[in-house]
Amino acid sequence: MSNSTEPLLQKLREEQPLVHCITNIVVANFQANGLLALGASPVMADAVEEAAEIASISSCTVLNIGTLKAVTVEAMILAGKSANEHGKPVILDPVGAGATAFRKDSVLRILKEVDVTLIRCNAGEIAAIAGADWQSKGVDSGEGEADVVKLAKQVAATHHCLVAVSGEVDIVTDGQDVLSITGGHPLMTRVTGVGCLLSSVVGAFLAVANEKRLEAAATALTFYKQVGEQAAATATGPGDFAVYFLNGLSSLENTIENFIPQGGVSS
Repeated sequence: MSNSTEPLLQKLREEQPLVHCITNIVVANFQANGLLALGASPVMADAVEEAAEIASISSCTVLNIGTLKAVTVEAMILAGKSANEHGKPVILDPVGAGATAFRKDSVLRILKEVDVTLIRCNAGEIAAIAGADWQSKGVDSGEGEADVVKLAKQVAATHHCLVAVSGEVDIVTDGQDVLSITGGHPLMTRVTGVGCLLSSVVGAFLAVANEKRLEAAATALTFYKQVGEQAAATATGPGDFAVYFLNGLSSLENTIENFIPQGGVSS
C-alpha cells in the first residue's frame, strides 16, 4: 500500500500544532528543537498547577516517563484527562516501563485513568505493559522471545488505543490491523532522545489527522525513518548525525514509502 507522507506533512507545517510535552530532563531540549524543526510548536509544561490548562489549549499531549517523579505522574494524569475532555490526542511514551515497579505501576495507572490515543514504545516496554517475560537493561529495549506483534495487538485491544512499537522494523496496530514500516538507520539508536522525539512527532501528525489515525501514525513512523536515512547518508558519527537529523525534520519533502499490511489492511 503506497502512501505519500507529503499531504499530511504539509498540513502539519501549515497548521503548526501546539504539542504539549510532559517529558524527561534528558531529552527536553532535543524534543523541543525537533518539533520546531518539523514545523510544530512545542510547549514543555509539567507543573501540576498548569498541566490541565496547557493540555486544554494544545493540539495534543505527550506523556514521557523517562525521569519520573510522583508529582510528574499527577501532572500527567491531570493533563491527560484535560486532553480527553477537549478531544485532543494523548500519546504515552512508557520509557523503561519494565525497569522498576514504580515505572510500571505509573504506566498502568495512566492507562487506567486516561484515554490514551497511542502508546509509542520499544519491544521491552510493550512486553512490560503486557506482563510478558522480557529482559531489559535500564530503559533499553532488551531482549526476549515474546511475539511483539501479538503483544502490541493485545495491549491495543485492552486499552482501546493504537500501539506503535519501534525497532529495526516498526509496527503500528489498532488491535486488529497491523502496519509495518521498514527503513531507518542504526545511528538513530546512538543519540539520546531520538525515540522520545518520535513520540512527539507521531503526536503532531495525529493532531492534524482528522481520521484514519492508524495510517497517520504509520505515516509519521515512515517519515521519521526516512529522516534518519537521509541524516545518516551525510553524518560521520552520532554527533553530527543529531544535527543532520534536525535539519532533515525541517527539509524532507515528497517522501513515499510502502506500509506493509499484516492484519487485514488492504491496499
